[in-house]
Amino acid sequence: MTDKKNPNIKKKTKESVFTRVNKWLHLWLGLISGIIVLIVCITGCIWVFNEEITGLLEPETKIDQQEKPVLTPSQLSDIAFKLYPDKVPAYANYQQGRAINLSLRGKKEEGRRGGGTLLKINPYTGEVISKVVHKKGETDFFRTVLNGHRFLWLPFKIGRPIVNYGTLIFVILLITGLIWWYPKKWNKSTREKSFKIKWGASFKRVNLDLHNVLGFYSLIFLLFIALTGMVYGIRWYSEGLYWVTSGGEKLAEFKRLESDSTQSNKYNTPQKAMDAAWQMVIAKNPKSEGFYYSFPDTAKAKTTIGITVYPTKGQFYNNQSYTFDQHTLKELKGEGVYAISYQSATFGAKLRKMNYDIHVGSILGFPGKVLAFLASLIGASLPITGFLIWYGRKFKKKSKKKDAVDKIDLSASPAPKRTYPKPSIKKKELVGLESEV
Repeated sequence: MTDKKNPNIKKKTKESVFTRVNKWLHLWLGLISGIIVLIVCITGCIWVFNEEITGLLEPETKIDQQEKPVLTPSQLSDIAFKLYPDKVPAYANYQQGRAINLSLRGKKEEGRRGGGTLLKINPYTGEVISKVVHKKGETDFFRTVLNGHRFLWLPFKIGRPIVNYGTLIFVILLITGLIWWYPKKWNKSTREKSFKIKWGASFKRVNLDLHNVLGFYSLIFLLFIALTGMVYGIRWYSEGLYWVTSGGEKLAEFKRLESDSTQSNKYNTPQKAMDAAWQMVIAKNPKSEGFYYSFPDTAKAKTTIGITVYPTKGQFYNNQSYTFDQHTLKELKGEGVYAISYQSATFGAKLRKMNYDIHVGSILGFPGKVLAFLASLIGASLPITGFLIWYGRKFKKKSKKKDAVDKIDLSASPAPKRTYPKPSIKKKELVGLESEV
């Protein structure tokens, strides 16, 4: 009901309820998801520059580009076999200006579950620059960082949903935070509080400014990072986002392509098949600046040869993938977003192919990575500064009240008797009184 004299009463009540609900959501959702956001953002910061950091820590893996072809898959296989006769190549990846990373696995099926061996090889001379052998259960530093980013170092089936829905909560926090941040009135004072950090103020004020001001400046970047991150883990969100961005198209389900096992042994060795597939791909993409390819598992006749080339160093959205039957070398065509080239893709498909580059900022090159790093760093600070704000408001006030009560109790003592001054009568007045009496 509304007051006839003041019809705006109901509107004001609704606004106050909305504000209270918004603040309540921001507070409690922030406390619930704080540690998740902190870990995901910190690990994201580190992962953004994993290639650059690896290059700095391993300067020997920097190889100047030369005007000659890189080693073929069979040449890499021969190098690996001389060092580790009991292992076979699993995959190789390369970026222009760096060594080739060749990963090896055991010949038996059990070898896949064990530790892996990584060789870094000069792409032109075949020189083995470094050998890293991981025992069972061991991972390198950046794989450990990525595991924390994806599932908090918990079992995958437990940690993955926690990260995904923690990210969804973070998106809600960004929106409720913006609503809370937005001033009711814009004037000089509110503009300074909203856009500037008052470094000379008290710690409490500086902490509040760090939360509000930095949170606002990083908002749009954090939203892009969070929204693209959920694509990899929340199926209903991934399908819904594609449906919206593609104008109602359904996201095709991933189907693993298989070789025709009835045509086995057509090529003498898997290495020859790999070389033939490699030459076909390179002929179509002579200027590519990177590649990734997987060797077929000869123990499984249905596995395929997969080759992906990257036209631009450090970016993945415009890659082109090829799949071949390991027995006949017939090119197998898949369905869905990643089976078509970037140039021929629709808007929704292009956006999906750009998803990873948007997530890590590489869509804008190195400056984009810097922005993603800074935004993630600020994102990691928000749970900390937010907790300090809540703690200061929740417990400091109680502490002050208690201190005030304690002071009163300590000084408490029986109330002294109040003494009233005797009326002072002048001598002349006294004489007058006596005469009257």
